[in-house]
Amino acid sequence: MPETLAKKVLLVGWDAADWKIINPLLDQGLMPTLENLVNHGVMGNLATLHPVLSPMLWNSIATGMRPDKHGIHGFMEPDPHTGSIRPVTSTSRKVKAVWNILTQRGYKTHALGWFAGHPAEPINGISVSDLYPYAVAPRENDWPLPPGAVHPESMKQTFAALRMHPAEVTEAAILPWIPRAAEIDQEKDNGLQVFAKILAENCSIHNAATWILQNQPWDFMAVYYNGIDHFCHRFMHFHPPRMEGIPEEQFEIYKDVVNGAYRFHDMMLQTLLELAGPETTVLLVSDHGFHSDHLRPRGIPQEPAGPAVQHRQFGIVCIKGAQIKQDERIYGATLLDITPTILTLFGLPVGADMDGRVLVQAFEQPPEIQRIPSWEQETGECGMHPGDLRIDPVAAQAVVQRFVALGYMQAPSEDAAKAAEMAVREQQYNLARAYLDARRYHDALPLLQGLASKWPDQARFSQHLAQCFLALRRLPEAKTILEQLISNPPKPATSEEPTAEAKSAPEVPKQHPWADLLMGIIHFEEGNMDAALARLLQAERFDPRLPDLHLRIGEVYLRQKRNDDAERAFERALEIDGDSAAAHLGLARVHLQKRRNEQAAEHALHAVGLQHFLPLGHFYLGVALARLGHRQRAILAFETSLTILPGLVAAHRWLAALYQHAGGDPEKAARHRGIYLQTRRQRGIKAQA
Repeated sequence: MPETLAKKVLLVGWDAADWKIINPLLDQGLMPTLENLVNHGVMGNLATLHPVLSPMLWNSIATGMRPDKHGIHGFMEPDPHTGSIRPVTSTSRKVKAVWNILTQRGYKTHALGWFAGHPAEPINGISVSDLYPYAVAPRENDWPLPPGAVHPESMKQTFAALRMHPAEVTEAAILPWIPRAAEIDQEKDNGLQVFAKILAENCSIHNAATWILQNQPWDFMAVYYNGIDHFCHRFMHFHPPRMEGIPEEQFEIYKDVVNGAYRFHDMMLQTLLELAGPETTVLLVSDHGFHSDHLRPRGIPQEPAGPAVQHRQFGIVCIKGAQIKQDERIYGATLLDITPTILTLFGLPVGADMDGRVLVQAFEQPPEIQRIPSWEQETGECGMHPGDLRIDPVAAQAVVQRFVALGYMQAPSEDAAKAAEMAVREQQYNLARAYLDARRYHDALPLLQGLASKWPDQARFSQHLAQCFLALRRLPEAKTILEQLISNPPKPATSEEPTAEAKSAPEVPKQHPWADLLMGIIHFEEGNMDAALARLLQAERFDPRLPDLHLRIGEVYLRQKRNDDAERAFERALEIDGDSAAAHLGLARVHLQKRRNEQAAEHALHAVGLQHFLPLGHFYLGVALARLGHRQRAILAFETSLTILPGLVAAHRWLAALYQHAGGDPEKAARHRGIYLQTRRQRGIKAQA
């Protein structure tokens, strides 16, 4: 059995936390708790999954598995008892979360506020569900906890008393965030009401967490705060710099709310860490980031979960503990890596069916990693509910209305069957996108075909179907879909009510520049570079900030050997998104073409730092290092590329050459040379002598 590396582990979730906002606050000394954590631990980006929807992502964090395995595919699901819909629940999750695994091994474990955590699970400790902090009645009335909000039931009254009602949020709490609150016309602007709800809910979760740390034994605690995400969805368009179209008087009133949210979370973190004690290993994570600069969207799509367009692809990770490096960055982490890392800290094996890996680069000494086929096969009480557990309908509807108010879903149809049908539709769509993200295109295809056929007025289904055909290299079918969309764009659906968030935001234009982008990619795959460039430039004229557009333009220029133009295109992509691994990869290729090997190595390192599972990033890094004479480092880069993509034949050729050098390994050289030649023959390509 591997060594136990942590006495206690505290997992803190800050939904939507983003280094882009945090770093300036750290520089100003305004988040001292997090600064201390960073200085005495490791920090880095945490790559998210797609679709970037919180219930799917937080359950991937808790299980180390992608959504197709854990079973959470959105915000809503059909209710088997009523025939209508309900929020996704803890019974929707098909596999064990980390607190279930630890319960099974006898650890004293607490879980608070986790997304899709209702009803609270009967784990070996205290479980507080995500419905726990919601105020469903005025303060002067009884404010009962919904059934199943707290486990064990005997603790219900204790935790009910720890909650904070929005009506308890006074001027003293509001004015540090919104000094000009008195100027708000509350008949027309609900900003203060929303602010009070978010603040009270997060204070309630925090009160519960601190009470447990003070009064209960524990080995592991997971506590989730939704505050940053919710504050950002409501107030990010007031965040500096002022966005076009935002009235100056409203900007002046609300401009400090987002920064205030981060500072408040830092204060709560300070209390958690003081109560947890210095022997605790702490992991602070977020599921995604939040656009806060020029990438803030101009409008919110009028579709379910439309506000997710505001999410950024990188969240945060920060780890501090006795076995953890100090004051260092880690690279290539994904949210799938959190549970495997926690299991390793406890000396427990990682399930081979988990999609994540242990963040070994965070440890002072590489930890021993043991594996078992699956924790799902391990017997013993783990604290999971039976899947058919009935959920309190009143509490469920309170969550539905909360999601509607946040803009994450449309008001459900009064027709129960219609509401259930829409929930299934969105679940299938989200699952198809999760398959696309995992490159399981054959699994995504039938789902997208069914959706596009049944709802032809929904351009998003046709768009992803075209992308799926393109990924499968079924170019004629992709082209047919796109030509239909370009010549006859679908009208917006009139039977579905726009979300509250969509109503208050500028409308997204009805044209589809992404169709021109995809047509450009098809022409590229067909080898027609002139037609590809024409389509891509047309898309650029309509929307120059379209994701991946400048990357594709750079690819065309590279194919045309227009290296200077390619360099400008990739640099433009980086201007738009400085965390684009693909843009750094493109620049690495340009610099290799120009024999600027040091610059190529630098950009390739940036690329694999942002996205570790990027085989071509490691490959081009290897090429640059080999040219610079760093043979051993080049070998490591090429070997890494092959662990990710074994069919990368050019890496075998380079390794054959590198191992053939004096002081190398002739046996390995011969093996790689043999693989290279055999693969070339199998592909029908004449191998070089």
